[in-house]
Amino acid sequence: MELSFSRTNEEIDKLIDQVFAASGDIHHPTVIREMVLSALKIGQEIDYLADLKLINRTLREMRYTAKVFGPYRHKKKVTVFGSARTAPDEEMYGKCVRFSRLLVSKGYMIITGGGPGIMQAGNEGAGSENSFAVNIRLPFEQAPNSVMLRNPRLITYKYFFNRKVAFVKEADAVAVFPGGFGTLDEAMEVFTLVQTGKTSPKPLILIDDEEGYWERFFNFVKQSLLVKGFISGEDFSIFTITKDENEAAEVIQNFYHNYHSMRFIDHRLVIRLNKELLPEQVATLGEEFPELVREGDKITCCSPFPEEADEPDLAALPRITMLFDHHHYGLLLAFIHRINTF
Repeated sequence: MELSFSRTNEEIDKLIDQVFAASGDIHHPTVIREMVLSALKIGQEIDYLADLKLINRTLREMRYTAKVFGPYRHKKKVTVFGSARTAPDEEMYGKCVRFSRLLVSKGYMIITGGGPGIMQAGNEGAGSENSFAVNIRLPFEQAPNSVMLRNPRLITYKYFFNRKVAFVKEADAVAVFPGGFGTLDEAMEVFTLVQTGKTSPKPLILIDDEEGYWERFFNFVKQSLLVKGFISGEDFSIFTITKDENEAAEVIQNFYHNYHSMRFIDHRLVIRLNKELLPEQVATLGEEFPELVREGDKITCCSPFPEEADEPDLAALPRITMLFDHHHYGLLLAFIHRINTF
């Protein structure tokens, strides 16, 4: 029998309804029904056991991730990346401890990879009660650190791609300390997701050491990427480099001074705010950032769209909206910084 996501499966649809009734407390049954049908279609279409195991494990890991993070949805979080090999007596370890402790004092929670080095420093500064650890099974270096061992907010993944989703999806900001291939991979992932609009805009702070680890990276980006046209000047809005953990925390705090969150409804960008903008302020944004708005449209204040009904906790927030030109995600970050000056 060829299964369909529309209700044309006759007996199968009735059986799914019965399973839901017997299970009870199924949230958003329309979505869950599609997931059940997807699983059945996978069983019909794929006979290669290794692929089935990968899909199964992925779903299980994503389910558990949502379960662990769900109760803390109202709390802002900062993901901290950095070397697993940074020793507790090194300068950057202490800087990370202070940085995380400062963020917790401002109401944030910390997400790390749960291992040693900078990851342990982030959890140590935040304290176990304000920390998440999204660990990965590796043959070396990545046993859970002593701060997060047996913590209910410790998640251990088999697959890097599931872990990366948690790092970025759950974070309101990302701080990257010096590190090796893994740290650079994680930083470049966030660069790419923000640049292409595949994650919501968020502060990306590169916290430097005294030798200028990130300054050398910045010079490489200018000389080898910008000069050759591989990136544009507006992409430099994606990140901030600082040696000062206090400045790093201030950048994160200021990013959410008035900007709250955003959402796309088709190609229309809806930006939620902490306080309403005056008409003259909206007009100023239109004059200063015409590149962001598609021809024939303009930036306006608006009420919640019907599609936002699935986020009822945000319904009371004031909003502005525009038809967005998707070529300018780097400039969108500068736009948010401008909103925060009002």
